[in-house]
Amino acid sequence: MPVPLISAPDTATPFAAALGGLPFGVLMSFAIAFGLVIGSFLNVVVHRLPIMLERAWRADVAEATGTPGPLFEDDGLPARYNLWLPRSACPHCGHVLRAWENIPVISWLALRGRCSHCHAGVSVRYPLIELASAACAAGALLAFGPTGKALAAFMLCAGLIAASAIDLEHQMLYDEITQPLLWAGLLVNFTGTFAGLREAVIGAVAGYLALWCVYWLFKLLRGVEGMGHGDFKLLAALGAWLGWSALPQIVVIAAVAGALVGIAATLIGRMRFEEPLPFGPYLAAGAIITLFVGTPLYGVFAWGT
Repeated sequence: MPVPLISAPDTATPFAAALGGLPFGVLMSFAIAFGLVIGSFLNVVVHRLPIMLERAWRADVAEATGTPGPLFEDDGLPARYNLWLPRSACPHCGHVLRAWENIPVISWLALRGRCSHCHAGVSVRYPLIELASAACAAGALLAFGPTGKALAAFMLCAGLIAASAIDLEHQMLYDEITQPLLWAGLLVNFTGTFAGLREAVIGAVAGYLALWCVYWLFKLLRGVEGMGHGDFKLLAALGAWLGWSALPQIVVIAAVAGALVGIAATLIGRMRFEEPLPFGPYLAAGAIITLFVGTPLYGVFAWGT
């Protein structure tokens, strides 16, 4: 039986032909710069999306209960608040960032990780997300060449980076990210970009049901919830992008990585044994590894037999 692998890139497209004549260094420089810029936007998503969704939830509650009065006066933010407005500002003092203070990675390094106005610390999360985005853009170019497939791969990585950062901070995988990822995966694979459409549909269903079964088994045995519903939806989205055959490797990588990190964090006192560990980032890591290197674990299992 052949080992299932993610399909190889097809560079014979007009898009690839238009870029194929450019020097590789130029293409890579553009990919890295593009990844850094998108990473800067992902930081906005990670910071603002939870606030926007909390506001929407509070508005729904107020409407349902008939609660009068302003809804958002206690969060210290403008009434008009979304991914585009207002301009980026220091969350501590409200200082609006100037153009030179908003350059990915470079501004953080130049300011030594502090606000230029109040000198409060700026989380290292910001440059890390920008660097992760740039690395994924470079990886997509290396793996798939200057093609639409590379752009789609980077789009998946960008969504996973945002979802992972939010899950780490808030322990939530929002439908506003996982559901668009699922539908995007099915659309991308309508022409078999990463997997056949049939395999993608089965992957979406299998991804959801696999963790749904684990959730209910754990709840029946222990009487508590072992994971959030967002994990089901994220794995369903990954199945839609990479197909059902990629799911076992993704789950194995996520489970092993999550267990190792959890054990290490417990041993050094960074978390308690009973404290929940967000699973989304490890699913994302397994998916990105599988996206770029295929499914080598299947080869190991096949060799062992």
